Amino acid sequence: MKSFKFFVITDTHYFAKSLSATGDAYKEFMEFEQKCFAETSAINEAAFEYLANQNEADTILIAGDLSFNGEKASHEEFVGLLNKLKNAGKDVYVVTAGHDMEPNPFQYTEEGRVHVEGVKFSDLYDYYRDFGYDKAISFYRENLSYVAQLADGVRLLVLCNDSEGKKNIAYTDELLSWAKEQMDKAKEDGQMMFAMEHYPVLPGQPILTLIGDARQKESKKLYTLLADNGVHLIFTGHMHNQSINVVETENGNKFYDVCTGALIGCPAFMRLCTIEDENTVDIKSIPVPDFEWDTKGKDCKTYLRDQFESMIRMIVYCMETNPGRSLRKLGGDNPKLHKFVSFVGKKLSTLTVGKVARFFFVKAHKDIKDKRFIDLVVDIARNAFEGDQPFVEGTPEGDTVLKVFRRLNPVFNILNKKLHGSQGEEIDMYELLKHSLGNYGISDYNATLKLR
Repeated sequence: MKSFKFFVITDTHYFAKSLSATGDAYKEFMEFEQKCFAETSAINEAAFEYLANQNEADTILIAGDLSFNGEKASHEEFVGLLNKLKNAGKDVYVVTAGHDMEPNPFQYTEEGRVHVEGVKFSDLYDYYRDFGYDKAISFYRENLSYVAQLADGVRLLVLCNDSEGKKNIAYTDELLSWAKEQMDKAKEDGQMMFAMEHYPVLPGQPILTLIGDARQKESKKLYTLLADNGVHLIFTGHMHNQSINVVETENGNKFYDVCTGALIGCPAFMRLCTIEDENTVDIKSIPVPDFEWDTKGKDCKTYLRDQFESMIRMIVYCMETNPGRSLRKLGGDNPKLHKFVSFVGKKLSTLTVGKVARFFFVKAHKDIKDKRFIDLVVDIARNAFEGDQPFVEGTPEGDTVLKVFRRLNPVFNILNKKLHGSQGEEIDMYELLKHSLGNYGISDYNATLKLR
């Protein structure tokens, strides 16, 4: 087979220019929001112009959450952008996801949050039929899943885990049986096959093992089916994080999950992927280009990073000043916790890394002992999404935090017996946190993957 190149982007979350994102309620919403909102049309336009003018590859994959929240106007405008790529000679293949359909499309006006017309799952075929569905060599209509022939010797298996009235569900036996048939057919035809879906199949970072919505339901069942039947690679999105992870099935087959950062939020990246042969895939990451917006003189990376960091800082600020709001953002308010949360928020805002370390009878590294603890928390949270987390053993941050974790091992040992991953796995809290703090494996940005 000849080498084959393609681009991957995800979580475009396009919000229509014809809709409104203004007013005090909008500003309050954005205080707790990682991704951009009003800026998304400008970011998408800049990225699509870049892709349209690239000569390295004519195939573009988009791994879901195409619209901000299922607004009809957003889909209509987004299809217009896709048609510009098509007219530039690009082949585009999409998968839809939970943010692409009702029940909660909205805009913000000066009067507050206002419901707008949305689309149903059954409407999505008509919007995106030119971008995968009608080019499919096999189409599973109920879940908008399909197989596409991308090039001589290369097939794409697109899996969608939504259906009418249902989002982010475990795949049915019927759909998996269809997928198995497509994998068998690819082998019979001598085709290298890889996959795309919206939800990560492997947790982007180990800490995300604890969060149910961070990956595909019944993920082990899925990756085992794929890898043991010749599909060793999948491209995903959803968590807005940049990561490359690998697992081996019980039969000894490798499975890679390449998750790409959201186009419209930190970290904002695209992937340029090259299938060198049926066993070798090269992954390169490309930052989203600067876009036409009042970014206060900041480049795209800094502007989006600042939005991410302000979200983390606002959560901590509200812990102290408005604990109920902070708790609601984190999952649910409980008035009995307000005083405690407020106390913790105040301490997080004032303590240094050295003082926190001393609380655990640990000496912080001299280079960071005077650093504000909240700044370290922000760095750790952002790094987990940006990938290639730098706080490994041997760094001031890594050594200091890991010493604290080792002090907490008796507590971790208790938690290990009581807690499990979101899909029932046994966990080791120390190792889980260590590998979320620092990346000891494959680079999350640029890597050459050996599939077998």
